[in-house]
Amino acid sequence: MHLHPMHPAAWVLDQLRDAGWHAHDLLCFTRASTLVLASRNGMPPVVLKAGFGSNHVLAELDGATRKAAYGFYWYAEMTEAERALTREDFRHEIAVTRAAQGAEHVVPLLEEGSTDRFDWYTMPHCRGGNFGPHLATTLSRDDETAGLSVLADVADGLSTLHERGIVHRDVYQENILIHDGHGLITDLGAARRTDTPRGPAARGPEVHWPPEYTTSYDRATPRADVFSLAVLTYRYLCADIPRHGFSRLHTAPARLRPIITAALAPTPEDRPAMSELRDALRQAATPAATPAQRSS
Repeated sequence: MHLHPMHPAAWVLDQLRDAGWHAHDLLCFTRASTLVLASRNGMPPVVLKAGFGSNHVLAELDGATRKAAYGFYWYAEMTEAERALTREDFRHEIAVTRAAQGAEHVVPLLEEGSTDRFDWYTMPHCRGGNFGPHLATTLSRDDETAGLSVLADVADGLSTLHERGIVHRDVYQENILIHDGHGLITDLGAARRTDTPRGPAARGPEVHWPPEYTTSYDRATPRADVFSLAVLTYRYLCADIPRHGFSRLHTAPARLRPIITAALAPTPEDRPAMSELRDALRQAATPAATPAQRSS
C-alpha cells in the first residue's frame, strides 16, 4: 500500500519497508503508535505495532513539505525529551507484553525489533475484529451466549495477567479482539506491574475507568480491571452505561446481576476477584445456562 506522502504515517511505513516489511494495510494511527498489517520473507501477514505516532512526524518532514502537512492532519511536534519518554513507554509495553507470553486469551508477542527512531513488535492478526460491534447489536439468546463467552475468555486472560503481577488498566471494547469466536485481551501500553507505581496519580474520567483512577491511577490494583470489565459486561447486556443505580440491570440474566453489582462497587476492596467474575461469565455462557429465565 502507498499512503499520500503528506499522511503522518507515511514516514513510518517507509522505515518499515527499509527494514524489509511489506505493508498491506494501515489499521490504526494514533497519537503514540501505528498499527500495520504487514508481512515479510513470504510469511503470512501479522499486525505490526510501531511506537511512532502523529506527534512525532513533524521533525521527520523537510521544510518544504512541513507546511503542507498541517493541511492534512493537525498535530504537535514533540521535543527530543518527550520523544525519548514516549519511546521508553513503548519499550515498557513490549516488556510487559513479553512477560505475558504464553497466557491464554492474551494476544501474544511474536517478534520485536527497532529502527533508529522507533521500536516495534508483531502479533497475530485477529480477523474477528474487536468487541465494539457487539455493543451495537440487539441480542438474541445465541448472540448473548457468544458475547458472554468472549467476555469470559477475556476475564480468564486478565486473571492470568493478575497472577503474573500485571494490571491492564485499560479494559474496554477496542482492546478485546476476537479470533475464531474466542476473546483475547490486547494492548498492554497502559499496564503496570503491581510492585511498581507507574503513571500519574490522577487520570480520568472515562466511561470504563473505575473511580480510584481519579486519585491513585499509578497504584491501581487488579480490582480496577474487574470494574472495567463489569462496565463492559453491563453495557453489553443492558445496552446502557452503568449509572443511576444500574437502572437497567434488570435486563441482564438474573444469575449475573449480583456479580455485576459487586464488581461495580466504588471501593476496590469490595469487588470480587477477576477469577470470580470469569467463573460467573463462563457459567452464564454455557448451554445449560441458556434456558434460565430473566425476571422482569
